[in-house]
Parts: sequence; structure tokens; C-alpha cells
Amino acid sequence: QLQVVESGGGLVQPGGSLRLSCTASGFSLDNFPIGWFRQAPGKEREGVSCISKTGVNTMYVDFVKGRFTISRDNARNTVYLQMDSLKPEDTAIYYCAVKTLGSYCSDDRVFFGSWGQGTQVTVSS
Repeated sequence: QLQVVESGGGLVQPGGSLRLSCTASGFSLDNFPIGWFRQAPGKEREGVSCISKTGVNTMYVDFVKGRFTISRDNARNTVYLQMDSLKPEDTAIYYCAVKTLGSYCSDDRVFFGSWGQGTQVTVSS
């Protein structure tokens, strides 16, 4: 079973930054595109960003473009989500997931298989 674990969440003031990490155990992340999703209370889980297997191609949804940066270090078997200029509306549980269907990035959770437990991000003054 493909298992991933997220870390790096926390409480940050508006305008602040956090870096989330997604690590894997028992398999290599570099065999898959990896996505970051988030779910705010009372809302559907939504795609945030995705990175290709090699890291050459990335995808961002409009509401994080210019603020979030996804990257991967395959030697460390880790995918990162650098979040800058955070806003209160970014408050959510953030999940990473392995894209098990297809080789190209997507923001549709239907194509993603293994999910982590999530890490809470709270943006508040």
C-alpha cells in the first residue's frame, strides 16, 4: 500500500509562510505525479497544486498562483509545498496524494489514490 505522510502545518499570521512536506514510506514518490489538496470546514476537498514525476511540470489552481510553490526532492523522497503570503481563507487541512491514474498532473481528486492523514494549516491573527 502506498502511504504518504504530511507535515509542516501550523498556525501562522496573515502574510506569513509555511512549508509543507509530503514523504513516503515503502515506495518511491518519483514514480508518480504528486498532488496537494485542501479541505476547509464544511467544504469539499479541492485541488491546490500538482507536480510531475520529474518535477519539470507543475500545476496550480488560480487562487494560489503566485503564492504557493510546489517542488520535489526525489533523493529525499519528498514533495514540498511552499506557501507564502498566506490568507485566512487558506485555512484548511492540507493533504498530499499520489496520482495513481495517468501520468499527467491534475487537480481532480478522482485520479489520486493514496492519501495522507493531512496537516492543519491555520491562518489567523
